[in-house]
Amino acid sequence: MARAAMVSQSDALIGSGFTGQPLHISREMLLPSFLRQLCAALSMASLVLSVPPALAQSGAGKSLAQPAKPGGEATRDAQKEAQKQRDEIAEAARVLTGPAGNPECLWLGRRVVGLLWRDDLDTAFRHLDLYDRFGCPSAHIQAAFRCLIRQGPLDAKAQETLNGRVFACWLNPAMPPAQADTAAPADGKAPNK
Repeated sequence: MARAAMVSQSDALIGSGFTGQPLHISREMLLPSFLRQLCAALSMASLVLSVPPALAQSGAGKSLAQPAKPGGEATRDAQKEAQKQRDEIAEAARVLTGPAGNPECLWLGRRVVGLLWRDDLDTAFRHLDLYDRFGCPSAHIQAAFRCLIRQGPLDAKAQETLNGRVFACWLNPAMPPAQADTAAPADGKAPNK
């Protein structure tokens, strides 16, 4: 007890040691720890503040929202893709009556059917919840998926993609099944190679 009373104001009393005696840490022992923390904080601050000028010099910090230079290949591809999407929405609105032709129903419905084809059921069900929330007809999803299954597996050599086939089935769920190229001729003879 007498030892605890001898602690000066410059010392700090922290916890107790293994022996049950209070531990004493002097100001001289705390100073190097404080200096290390201060140096680490200043180093981090200088590193964080030096990154933006480095990015500006390298060009990596340019805004992604800035349009690409005119005449660039990426710009033309993006423009073609955007025009194709607008054309598909317009065609669906022209061909389909009711909410199945609405842009949001087309966009979500095609994704649901594609995800079902790829066996990504969890994501398909999350999209289906949104599809229902927009008031889109769930019967159209069933009919389009049925059409997609009836078309058979995708041919790796064919130019047709899954998205193209899903869009065709979305527009016309009653589309007849695709004829296989390897089907036997009507006269029963094998084709010449």
